[in-house]
Amino acid sequence: MTRFARAHIVGAGLAGLAAALRLAEAGVAVTVHEAAPQAGGRCRSYFDAALGCRIDNGNHLLISGNWAAQRYLAGIGAAQSLIGPDEAAYPFIDLASGERWVFRPGAGRVPWWLFDRTRRVPSTHLRDYLRALRLAWVGRDQAVADVLDPRSVLFCRLWRPLTVAVLNTGVEEASAALLAHVLGESFAKGGTMCRPLVPSEGLSETFIEPALQYLREHGAQLRFAARLRAIEFAGDRVAGLGFDGDSETVTDDEAVVLAVPAPVAARLIPGLTAPQEFRAIVNAHYRIRLPNTAPLLVGIVGGVAEWVFRKREVLSVTVSAADRLVDTPAEELSLRLWHDAAKAYELPTEPMPPWQIVKERRATFAATPAQIRRRPMQATRWSNLTLAGDWTDTGLPATIEGAIRSGFAAAEGLLASSRRVGKEKRLSASGELAKVAAGPPPPLTLESR
Repeated sequence: MTRFARAHIVGAGLAGLAAALRLAEAGVAVTVHEAAPQAGGRCRSYFDAALGCRIDNGNHLLISGNWAAQRYLAGIGAAQSLIGPDEAAYPFIDLASGERWVFRPGAGRVPWWLFDRTRRVPSTHLRDYLRALRLAWVGRDQAVADVLDPRSVLFCRLWRPLTVAVLNTGVEEASAALLAHVLGESFAKGGTMCRPLVPSEGLSETFIEPALQYLREHGAQLRFAARLRAIEFAGDRVAGLGFDGDSETVTDDEAVVLAVPAPVAARLIPGLTAPQEFRAIVNAHYRIRLPNTAPLLVGIVGGVAEWVFRKREVLSVTVSAADRLVDTPAEELSLRLWHDAAKAYELPTEPMPPWQIVKERRATFAATPAQIRRRPMQATRWSNLTLAGDWTDTGLPATIEGAIRSGFAAAEGLLASSRRVGKEKRLSASGELAKVAAGPPPPLTLESR
C-alpha cells in the first residue's frame, strides 16, 4: 500500500531530479516545480554567445566510486556518457619548479603502490602518507591544517589541492573529519574506486536532459519558472505551496521534497537550522580545441588556477575557495588563469583564445566544522516533507555525489513512511496494532532498486 499518491518536488537541480527519479521509479506520481526557466541548477550546460559554443556552468569531477551518481546515470540510460582513464591517474604540474608527475594510486585496497615511488608524488616518502592515518582519529572541530603538516611536500602537492577542490574551503578552516570521510570512500578503497570521470559532452547531456526525458516518459509534470514563495503548514504536515501568482493544495495523500538552496529553505521552513556561510568558485573557459590525446585534466600547484579540464571545444579552469578573486576584474582573471592553463597543457600564452569568466559567489556551503554542524537531515518534523540538497547532512561535501545521495535519501524517507503506514493499516484491520504498539517498534528497511 502506498501512502503518497503524488510528490511535489520543489527544485530541479540534481538533488531534486534524483528524488523525482526515485519516486517515479517506485510508482509515485511526480510534479517538479523549478524557479528557473530550465533544470540543472549548478550542474548544467548552455550556449555561451561570447565563445560561440556550449559550456558547462561549472567543472565537476566524478570518481568511479561515486555509487549514487552511477546508479542515477544507469537509471536514466546515461551510464556510458562518462569518460576517463582506465586507472586512477591524476596529472600535475608544479609551476614554480616546472616539475610534472602523475599521481597513480594502485587498484587494490591494500596500498602496495606506496612502495613504488613512480606512483607517489615526487619528493615524498612512505612515512608522509602514513601520517595521514591521523585523520582516522580526528576530532570534529579540527581543521585539515591542524591534522596534516602544511609544511610538508605532500601537503602542498596533494592534500591542499585535494582539500580545496573537494571541500571548496581553505585548508586552515576546512573540516578534517569531512576530508577523512571523503578519503574513506575513495583512496582508502583503492584506485579502482578513484578513476576520474567527466562527461563526454556536457553536464546537461549527461545528467539533466536524460533525467527529464525519463520523467516525461513516466508521466511526471514539469513546471518551470515556478518560484515557491511560501509553504502552508497544518499540524504535522504541509498543506499547501504558494508560488508566484499560483498556489497548490497538498492533499493528505501527497508529499513534498524541498530541494532548494539552503538560504531559500531557511526562509521557507520555520526554525530550520542550515548552513549560512558559503564559499565562491571562479571558472574560466577558453575556446580552444585540443586533441583527444591531451590529458582530460591537470592539477596545478603554485598557480592561481587549480585544475584545468579539457573539454570538446574549450579548456576550463577552476579555482575553488575563490572568495579572494570574485571582485577581480574578469579581464585580469582571464590573463592570469590562461597563463596557468597554457603552461599546464604546454600551449603558447599568446595570443590568448576567446574567453569567458564565470563567478559563483555562493557556490557551496563553507565546509567548516561549525557549518557542518548546521546541516540538517533529510527528514523533518512534518510527516510529508523531506529535504534534499548537497547542503543537507549527506556525510559528503557539496558535490554531485552528495546532491544525488540527498535526493535519494529524501525519496526513501517518504517511501519508508508509506511502507510503515501501510503496514500499520494492515495490522489495524486485523486487530494486531495493539500488540505491535506494546512492543519495540519494527525496524524500517530502506530499499534500493
